[in-house]
Amino acid sequence: MVHDIDAGRVLYVATAETADDPDLELRVRTHRERRPPDWHTLELGGGDLDAVLNDAGDHDAVLFDAITLWVSARMERNDVLEQFDAFLEGAASLDAAVVLVSDEVGLGVVPESAAGREFRDLLGLVNQRAAEVAEEVYLWVAGIGVRIK
Repeated sequence: MVHDIDAGRVLYVATAETADDPDLELRVRTHRERRPPDWHTLELGGGDLDAVLNDAGDHDAVLFDAITLWVSARMERNDVLEQFDAFLEGAASLDAAVVLVSDEVGLGVVPESAAGREFRDLLGLVNQRAAEVAEEVYLWVAGIGVRIK
């Protein structure tokens, strides 16, 4: 069952960084306008995940959207797996339901660049670690959620 995150106090964790990208700025603005006005938003970008754990305590649910952009923004710091593992450990002790959104980038064409392949592989590891500890995992295909765990 997919958690109902419309009930209670929700912390929305936004990871998009829009610097010098008008298209992404428009997408972020549209996303903000669609969100319920009573949700609290944490603009994280590629920041430390401790901020999520610190803010989550006052909420019934945490919607982390999206791991994909966080990994992309964080890659050059070489601490993605350590940060994410610590986050998962801390999230396990939260009273709030935690919903993680990520993309599956390993189903398509192998990226041409080394950086693209590094990103694909790193995101794959992060997704695997999240799925391993998750109670439920869904893959969305053509707008249809398919439960895989």
